[in-house]
Amino acid sequence: MPLAVEQFDLRGYDVVISSSHAVAKGVLTGPDQLHLSYVHTPIRYAWDLQPQYLREAGLERGVKGALARALLHYMRLWDQRTAAGVDVFVANSRYIARRIRKAYRREAEVIYPPVDVESFTLHEQKEDFYLAASRMVPYKRMDLIVEAFSQMPGRELVVIGDGPDFEKVRAKAAPNVRMMGYQPFASLKEHMQRAKAFVFAAEEDFGIIPVEAQACGTPVIAYGKGGALETVQEGVSGVFFPEQTPRAIIEAVERFEQQTWTPSAVRQTVEGFGAGRFRQQFKALVEREWSKFVASKAGGRYPE
Repeated sequence: MPLAVEQFDLRGYDVVISSSHAVAKGVLTGPDQLHLSYVHTPIRYAWDLQPQYLREAGLERGVKGALARALLHYMRLWDQRTAAGVDVFVANSRYIARRIRKAYRREAEVIYPPVDVESFTLHEQKEDFYLAASRMVPYKRMDLIVEAFSQMPGRELVVIGDGPDFEKVRAKAAPNVRMMGYQPFASLKEHMQRAKAFVFAAEEDFGIIPVEAQACGTPVIAYGKGGALETVQEGVSGVFFPEQTPRAIIEAVERFEQQTWTPSAVRQTVEGFGAGRFRQQFKALVEREWSKFVASKAGGRYPE
């Protein structure tokens, strides 16, 4: 992928905007081009999440493990080197801005990504079930949610999503856990509107789906790390659990049920995450940085 992204010929453009979760920021640009990189995360599997990815892929030991570590070492060197080709870093959350600072020693302006909050309309009437929805991959930790609710037979959990870990997750499901697999958008939205709470156990860079749930007026029970800390307001639109364990989720559900939740107040907390706000902020950023870049050409130095 690093080799492939370096083959793009972008010489005909004044401004290059890369949207990067891995290698896109490595595109080659010249001194008369402004490169802004909207970073969703530095390469997860090459930086601080390397041990987790190696463990989940079964590459902790052996020859394959050694080769994987060598390859990821090369990826880190390439990733850090290509950071020098970015004029302006933009992060999708304060959490990712901190990761950019750690990996690249660069500051990043934060612009939250656009969420289609208008499509997820407020629904005041909630029903007596919890909802979890995600692609079934290891870092989403859907297995923990299912395991937690399987220990709470009096509470119903609906699970929407498919992926490599589906059968593994379904094997942990008790009768009170309904595994629905992949569902079209209309079904996901309907369940989101009707659920009493949305349960989210991943450590996400930003996490769009908890924002969509809150736009429906549905509070969120989330792992208290990563982007969720910037989108969920404790006591107003949800509660946090401190560890990725079934016990912590169970305790969070119990705390959630001790409070009273107002769907309209939950929705209010996320109305500022809409697409219009994103367009306005990103357009202003590009225009500001382009003006600074043009001015710097005369002076020979891009201003900090």
